[in-house]
Formats: sequence, C-alpha cells, structure tokens
Amino acid sequence: MRGSIRQKTKNSWQIQIYTGVGPDGKRKRHFETVRGRKGDAQMRLTELLASLDRGVYTPPGKLTVTEHLRNWLTGYVKTNCSERTLDGYEAIVENHLIPALGHILLKHLIPQALQAYYGQACEKLSARTVHHQHRVLSEALKYAVKQGYLGRNPCELVDPPKPQKKAMRTLTPDELETLLEVASDSRFYPVFYTAVSTGLRRAELLALRWRDVDFDSESILVSRTLHKRRGVIEFKEPKTEHSRRRVSMTPKLAAFLKEYKAERESLFLHLGRLPRPDDLVFANVEGKPIDPGVLSHNFARIVKRAGLENVRFHDLRHTFASLMLLRGAKPKVISEALGHSSVAFTMDVYSHIIEGMQQDAMMLLDGVLPKAKNGVSWKK
Repeated sequence: MRGSIRQKTKNSWQIQIYTGVGPDGKRKRHFETVRGRKGDAQMRLTELLASLDRGVYTPPGKLTVTEHLRNWLTGYVKTNCSERTLDGYEAIVENHLIPALGHILLKHLIPQALQAYYGQACEKLSARTVHHQHRVLSEALKYAVKQGYLGRNPCELVDPPKPQKKAMRTLTPDELETLLEVASDSRFYPVFYTAVSTGLRRAELLALRWRDVDFDSESILVSRTLHKRRGVIEFKEPKTEHSRRRVSMTPKLAAFLKEYKAERESLFLHLGRLPRPDDLVFANVEGKPIDPGVLSHNFARIVKRAGLENVRFHDLRHTFASLMLLRGAKPKVISEALGHSSVAFTMDVYSHIIEGMQQDAMMLLDGVLPKAKNGVSWKK
C-alpha cells in the first residue's frame, strides 16, 4: 500500500504516503492533515501519489510558491472550475505571480512581500488587474491552508489595491436608434436587435437554437452558452441555475424573429438543406456558429460608423436594463431577465440609474399628495 487515510477529528483527516527508502534502508513516510470531507483527503492523496509517479514530489517544507501554484492549478482548479477559468488563472499565475513570487518558499511567503509586489505591479498595471491577481493568489493560498501547508493565508493580512468602479455606458433611446439604423445593413443586425431587446449575454445569444424560441408564449429559453477556447468553439451549460432561465420577448422582437426565421428557412431550402429545430438562430450562411470575436469586432466598427464612443457589445445588455428601469419595470423582473443571482446584485449594478430616477419618483409623489395647509393651529 503506497498511501492511506485515517480520520483524526470530525472534520480532519490524516494522509500517509511512502516516499521512498532512506539511507538506513527504512521506508520514508510523509504525513499531511486535510481539513474538510473525506473526499477532499482522497483527492489530496491522489495528487500526492501522482506527483510521486511523475517524479516531482516535493516535501511541504521545501515547497516553493511556483510548485504550489502549479499543483493548485492541475490538482484543484482543473477539476473544479471551467476550462475558461483555468485558462485565465494559468495566464495570471505564469505571467505575473510566478515571475514575481515563485522563487519564495511557500512557508516563507509573508504579507510584506505581497504588499510590496502589489505596489510595484500597480506602476504598470491597473488597480483592477492587480486586484484580480490578488484574488487568484488568495484562492491558491486558501487551498494551501486547507492542505496544512500554511497556518494562515497571508493574503488576508494585506490591503490589495481598490479598483475604481467603471462608469457604466448605456445608450439613450436616440443613440440606440442611430446605432440600429447604421447596423441595418449588417448581417449581425438580428443579433444586435435581439441583444438590446432581451438583455442576453453574447455567449447566450450565439448558442440559441430555434427550439429555444417559443413564438406561442413569446419567450426564449436560455439553456446553454457558446465559448471559444484555444480556437475551438464549444457549447456549455450555464454557470448557475439563475443563468438558465426563460426570457419574455417584446411583441416587436417576436414578430422580427418570426420573419427572420422564415428568411433563414428559405435560404436553407435554396441551398438544398431542410431546416431543423436544432439549427442555430444566429449563424453564418452554412448554419455554423458565429465566432464571438468576429461579432464583437464588427460591432465595434458599426459603433465607430455611428459616431458613438466607448460602447461595447456588452453595453447592449446594460442598455436593456437601464431602459427597463427607466420605464418603471420592477427590479425583480429585470433581475430574472438578466439571470442575476439576486435582486440586490441587480440594484447594486444599476444603482446610479436608480439614483437618477429619484427626482421622477418625487414628482409622481408630489402629484398624489395633497398640498400642505398653512396655519397656526398646528403650532399650538
């Protein structure tokens, strides 16, 4: 037997592995304590045995930040997070954290070293970017604490840079009309119009099939997303249960998509192919998925032609939410349409719009309340 697990307390487990034979001929053993479930300990035991098989096992006392970060990526992130998240974390680890902190022994990583790194990084990178690096490093070190490598996460003892909240860009009704007019001759116009009419994300729009569009109830089912990873387009389940949702269509959108569907079916028949329920709503002439980058690039060109500034494709989603709020839609309805985790999150994201609505609300209240009476009787 190369390794074993035994329970120490209610929520802790001791791992034992045999790491080789010492000079005295006796088998060398390594012990670790893992806090959590037995499954967590089993996963850690598997990681340790795999590192022994690869010949890269390092005793905890000699573990460097580089070794721990890479072990965390392959042992935890790869099995518990999406591939897109793994790619993002790997880029941060390899391009920033390892070059700056990788040479330090994990047990010698102190808060002062982290604070110094954040200060230096902020000279070249934005506070938001460095703050994101801090979050990734903190997750990796939290894992080190759980594995018993560290007594406490040093990231908890530093003050990361505070990113400034970006001013949200939303289109006014006049700007939106201008944008759609300029985009009317683009093959991506149906995507743009649907985006601002529903608030769907780019990944959700590009994954829609005709079976997801219900013209009888005038609604759209969001049941998957489209992503491009390392040049390959993939369809995936939504990240959260809130993201999987049914969104109502405006009558104008329903009429538009019905006509658009008829045009697509006519095109397919002309090309000698029968339309199918699983056909993508938004696709190229061959019916294949649209590249997300190509869509965003074309949108940027149209924005420039329209004479607008600092407008991204994602801002169509913000515009949908802001127009709904300004027209008196309830925050809960908007939150559900956007697929947010809570109404509180929606209110926080669009707080600046809500603040701007206070004057209008006061005018409505002023029209309902009776005029105050002046007099001396209430002063007595």
